[in-house]
Amino acid sequence: MRSGTAGTAPAWEGGAWGERAWCRLCPNPSPMTLDGTNTWVLREPGADVAVVVDPGPLDEGHLARVLHDVDAAGARVGLVLLTHHHADHAESASRFAELTGAPVRAAGRGHDDLADGEVMVVGGLELLVVATPGHTADSVSLLLPREQVMLTGDTVLGRGTTVVAHPDGELAAYLASLERLSRLTGSGQVTSIAPGHGPVVPDAEGTVRYYLEHRRERLAQVREAVRGVGDVPREAGEDLADLVVRTVYADVPREVWPAARLSVLAQLAYLDEG
Repeated sequence: MRSGTAGTAPAWEGGAWGERAWCRLCPNPSPMTLDGTNTWVLREPGADVAVVVDPGPLDEGHLARVLHDVDAAGARVGLVLLTHHHADHAESASRFAELTGAPVRAAGRGHDDLADGEVMVVGGLELLVVATPGHTADSVSLLLPREQVMLTGDTVLGRGTTVVAHPDGELAAYLASLERLSRLTGSGQVTSIAPGHGPVVPDAEGTVRYYLEHRRERLAQVREAVRGVGDVPREAGEDLADLVVRTVYADVPREVWPAARLSVLAQLAYLDEG
């Protein structure tokens, strides 16, 4: 999910990134999903087993195309991972498990949860789990150390900025996650980002820095809007969050204002103004 923009970027159609990652783009474009949800197929070169991250919404055609990609590489799906529970990433997980026989793992599912710092090795492919809550409570990122690429789900997008999906999402946690990603990008452990929506980000450090700056700017704008709330006439039925959205997110298309409202609610909770 996104709100706002971070400059312009070319249309994204999926494809390979490095030697170990391939994106099959879901056919679900929208103002909130950008070009669509990115389903990532990960495989160690020459291996006969692959990992699929975020199989996406329940779309049989899309799942068939993902399976074709894996089959064409001479592999099978050995594991399915979810970056978080939102339907545009996870709705098809159970069906995909039926089709492949592969287990599904995620954070907070109550069984075989992904754990922060866990290292998984599947067919020689190494993956490190990095907990990045904030967009949702169960958001995780996945690091491919040999590629120095981080799969970030909706924590960092390929275009625009993400929604902190209140009340499940929480701003303090999100800021802490961005700080964690900033340390990883600053150290050189992560040089590029493979997001859940939008194109691959080749400048991971600069993008995470932009995200932090953007959040601080928005938070300052929300503080200012709250201080001046008595000076702005409210429209019929508006509450504080609606007024702040109209004031602070005037540069964002109205079709994404409902999502912006979720971020505003998270910001107000962070400022103890909710």
